[in-house]
Amino acid sequence: MRCPSCGYGESKVVDSRPFEDNASIRRRRECLDCGHRFTTYERLESTPLVVVKTDGSSQEYDHEKLFRGVLIACAKRPIRSDQIEEVIDGIEAELRNTMKNTVKSKDLGDMVLKRLRNLDDVAYVRFASVYEDFQNIGEFATALEGKH
Repeated sequence: MRCPSCGYGESKVVDSRPFEDNASIRRRRECLDCGHRFTTYERLESTPLVVVKTDGSSQEYDHEKLFRGVLIACAKRPIRSDQIEEVIDGIEAELRNTMKNTVKSKDLGDMVLKRLRNLDDVAYVRFASVYEDFQNIGEFATALEGKH
């Protein structure tokens, strides 16, 4: 690790501590040349999850984008933000457990619908209406009938 002060390539670790709920390690280092102390963080390298869209294009999975989509579906409903986080965390855990680095957007949407189905009828239909591109009131009714 190069010293940010003098650029020397050797340092010693003075202190190590778990950081971010044991997801990383914070290390205090001291340059062996100039004695400058600095902090580094060590994290497990993870491969990003890629979402393959229906048109064949792909983009990196975005936690915030999924959270916003579910939040909009849950607007003005008696659903707490921690419940929304539980939905998203459950989806992310399921995706990590598959050991794949790609997921189809349709599969991701189905995972959201499955969880919203048990959380709130209105949020479920709101998300389904955008996700499945409802064109008329009959499609809303069909979605509600399929829910129960």
